[in-house]
Amino acid sequence: MMDDMQIRDAAIDWLVRQRDPAFDEWEAFGDWLAEDPTRAAIYQELAALDADIGDWFAVAPSPVSAPDPVSGTVRIAPSSLSRRRFGGWLGGAVAASLVAMTGYAVLQSRPDPYSIETAAGERRSVRLADGSSIDLNGATRLILDRRDARVATLDRGEALFTVVHDDDRPFIVHAAGAELRDVGTIFNVVRDGGRLSVAVAEGEVIYNPGAENVSLPAGRTLMVRDGDAVVRRRAADPAAMVAWRQNRLVYDGAPIGDVAADLHRNLGLAITAAPDVAARPFRGAIALERNDDRFLARLGPLLDVTVERGQQGWVLTARDK
Repeated sequence: MMDDMQIRDAAIDWLVRQRDPAFDEWEAFGDWLAEDPTRAAIYQELAALDADIGDWFAVAPSPVSAPDPVSGTVRIAPSSLSRRRFGGWLGGAVAASLVAMTGYAVLQSRPDPYSIETAAGERRSVRLADGSSIDLNGATRLILDRRDARVATLDRGEALFTVVHDDDRPFIVHAAGAELRDVGTIFNVVRDGGRLSVAVAEGEVIYNPGAENVSLPAGRTLMVRDGDAVVRRRAADPAAMVAWRQNRLVYDGAPIGDVAADLHRNLGLAITAAPDVAARPFRGAIALERNDDRFLARLGPLLDVTVERGQQGWVLTARDK
């Protein structure tokens, strides 16, 4: 049995190794946590401290909850989880250990283009060399390049970009074959289920400047579906565009099929919409929570659907009249 100091050393080692975009030992990490409930508590403390000193690093891991005592499942806690600050020798020791163990290999040995991925229900934050930041929602894959911090590709999922303005070097996001050129702003991009949607909370974004050249100022959204040449724009509340970071989803006529995809990304639930309700519009707000049974019980009445257990997860279907 490891003592607390040994657990802290091991937890620091896991935090450092997770810095590498190629890290793929999540199953082993979950097994390590499940062996002793104390490990999850100590890891969570250090992860919170790590986030507080995040200026040292590129990617801050989300805090992890204690394993379920029956299944051993480890859940990634919401990014809004309150963080505790740790002073004195502990903070200094952890910071020094993290810096010392990161080393040249982790920061420099990867290829210049590299990807950062999140599982459904997990969130991560990225701080770029130019001071810009990117918040990744669940089920997201983002491709960055160490040689150019002003270019990103959203392969799938959802990301919120907070960009430092630079007149000489606009920030470029590639997604679904389109180019989004930032003019110094905060904007949200979703690439999922054959759709590309862009919502500008602050500043301005240009959609495909070399082709359609559509300007999106703050408070406007854009949506394009694969195989459809129509670019749809509409007004929206800027606060609603970034509400997922506060564990709320706000809709003004979104198809329930898109809502289901959003719930899968945010909560990790295997949830889809049946054809009889997928295109039905929904207007309202959904508060996210981690108690799946309680959440699903109130989701049906909220969406006016029946939530049924299927072979591969939960299915939203029409209510019997």
